[in-house]
Amino acid sequence: MKLTIIRLQQCSEQDRSDLKKIWPQADIDALETQLDDQFRLYAARFNDRLLAAVRVEVRTGQGRLSQLEVREVTRRRGVGLYLLEEVVAQNPDVAHWSVCIDGTSAPEVIAAFMQAGGFKQQNGEWLK
Repeated sequence: MKLTIIRLQQCSEQDRSDLKKIWPQADIDALETQLDDQFRLYAARFNDRLLAAVRVEVRTGQGRLSQLEVREVTRRRGVGLYLLEEVVAQNPDVAHWSVCIDGTSAPEVIAAFMQAGGFKQQNGEWLK
């Protein structure tokens, strides 16, 4: 089965279980109630399982990504980069992107990942 990037608007029980593996401390019920046209949740799905997820806030031509995480067992296989690229591609109305550095990886790992995704660091955040 192919890796696909989806926008979650409602979570199945399996999605909830997978999201808890991605974000162990997250309140998935609270997250789901926030989802609308401004606050979005995108995930990478493979064989009916979520492997990575990112929260996206969209406001008049600007997008902000936060809590981009890939499950530990799936890292270093291109899943996070594909998720990042597809979120940008699926939101063509967004001209400017920024990324909140709030993941669990070390700063040098985040820097290499963001540069591979075409982002540049300016004033303490990553922009595209």
